[in-house]
Amino acid sequence: MHIVQIIPALQEGGVERGTVEMNRELVKRGHRSTIISAGGRLVEQILMDGGEHHLIDVRSKNPLSTPSRVGALERLLERLHPSVVHARSRVPAWLYKLGTPERHPFVTTVHGFNSINLYSKVMTSGKRVICVSEAIKDYLLKHYQVDPKKLRVIPRGVDLTYFSPGAACLGRVKSLIDRHRLQSRQVITTVGRITGLKDHETFIRAIAQLRKTHPRAKGLIVGSASADKQDLEKRLRQLVSELSLDGHVDFVGHCQDMREIYALSHAVVCGSKKPESFGRTVTEALAMGRPVVATRLGAHVETLPHGKFGFLVPPENPAALASRLADLGALDLEHARQYVTQRYSLERMVDETIATYEELQPAPVRRAAFLSPA
Repeated sequence: MHIVQIIPALQEGGVERGTVEMNRELVKRGHRSTIISAGGRLVEQILMDGGEHHLIDVRSKNPLSTPSRVGALERLLERLHPSVVHARSRVPAWLYKLGTPERHPFVTTVHGFNSINLYSKVMTSGKRVICVSEAIKDYLLKHYQVDPKKLRVIPRGVDLTYFSPGAACLGRVKSLIDRHRLQSRQVITTVGRITGLKDHETFIRAIAQLRKTHPRAKGLIVGSASADKQDLEKRLRQLVSELSLDGHVDFVGHCQDMREIYALSHAVVCGSKKPESFGRTVTEALAMGRPVVATRLGAHVETLPHGKFGFLVPPENPAALASRLADLGALDLEHARQYVTQRYSLERMVDETIATYEELQPAPVRRAAFLSPA
């Protein structure tokens, strides 16, 4: 098969990483894989893994440029002859649907709890609609008149070969420890782009409270701020200073060594204040044998068994978060990786996604059998 994935850009984030992983695994299994996006730092990885990339602005919401971008996408797809077109966001889905969508089997993946309106409804227009969690499936069924028969729940998969405690590069771990002065510290990490959704303020305030009883605690904020979120990062840095946390909360920025970040962490926080559609950080951290404290929202309730490998806490509650971070010693993490392997492996995600693509392929033409005359 020739699979074409369309995604706004290839910078960083869970959706982007999932696209890169899917590209790599498709190529490994002998399929042709093409990505269409507005570009970004991950394009190089797509090409290194044997995929193709075509640059079209499938990110802009400018209505004035929409006709030309629809035309460019339509002409490109006509040349590519895809077996499946897979849109992973609303703008790409609309650009495809405004062309001649009936030419190709169309799949969408709903990666988030999008606002309920016509603009978002386009994500239910695929012949198959992949939901990254049961929470997303329930959300679509509640708010849209979507045929449940075309919905497929396929949770995001963890690359267990990469996210393995024994695979962490000790040199990179040491470099990170030295750079952020983590020797003899209890490292509490939160991962994600700096946005209001991730609620880094609560994380910072929780670290301040935790340090009252655990003075060795140090927080790491791993993720960068986009151009329009620079003011938010500035306010967060000011809060760190106001709470006398300079040297006790570090902003790591964008980091490609996520496996090593998990390896040096003593706990991982997923503190979103709005429901997460899936939340890869939970399953990646558990695969690395690290306890997780996450807000009791969205798919976190599915992916994190409360009291077994971590805890669920109410959102925007620094005291509750700090209390649970102080209570991680009672957890038994021996089977955390096995739990992820059984439910959230990358191999399983790829298998189920390819099976979804195959559902839309034409049945093979069978040759008629003729009996020779007696």
